[in-house]
Amino acid sequence: MRAKIVLKFYLLFLSCHVDDEPLALAQLAGYISRIPFLKLIASCQDAHQASKVLASHTIDLLFVDINMPDLNGIEFVRSLPQAPMIIFTTAYSEYAIEGFRLNAVDYLMKPFDLGDCLKAAEKARKMYSMAHNTSQAQTDWDDKERTLFVKSEYKMIRINIDKIIYIESMSEYICIYLEDRNKPVITLNSLQKFSTLLPPYFMRVHRSYIVNLHQITEVSRFRILFGKDTYIPIGENYKEQFMAYIQHTGLL
Repeated sequence: MRAKIVLKFYLLFLSCHVDDEPLALAQLAGYISRIPFLKLIASCQDAHQASKVLASHTIDLLFVDINMPDLNGIEFVRSLPQAPMIIFTTAYSEYAIEGFRLNAVDYLMKPFDLGDCLKAAEKARKMYSMAHNTSQAQTDWDDKERTLFVKSEYKMIRINIDKIIYIESMSEYICIYLEDRNKPVITLNSLQKFSTLLPPYFMRVHRSYIVNLHQITEVSRFRILFGKDTYIPIGENYKEQFMAYIQHTGLL
């Protein structure tokens, strides 16, 4: 019988697991009991039962075995109108690429041990925390002034923060690209220092770029599209944080 475990993270976190083998299911339940921020909520025999649990609980993380009868794990996740964070488990590596296309947090290859499970769970918890910290910080910015002055070519230029599309680092200078200016505003500054002046809907996605998350048109193959033809790469060290935002907001 295929089975699913619904879990709850302490401190705001719900999660869920699917596995078709009773022994593997029991083993995972044992791992869960040893991870202090996880709590088992329910076990389900198939995707239909799991759907009922998801409909009645706010689930944040779903562990899903890919090889299930009738409806496999990937098809099940695709069928969810609003999928939570996903960790796939399977003995078949050929599903990995398809799994990550669904923005999976992690991909556990069987047999996996407690360390592997804990590492994946910690990754999910980190992503969850980053997304919620961003939301709280956004609330704190609601009543603040959304303009700032920057020095450029011996002038002080007033910039509407919401109109910033992205910011690019150019050695000792930064280029600020705005939707209401044809040319960027260039000023002597660093991305690190300038980022402290920005609200939480700005995110560093590359060592050379900070982007306005509200201005994103499309995300494809770890590139961000602004407008019709401006692409910004997502750096390897920044993918986890960016994908946490994507999953939390449901952009993808």
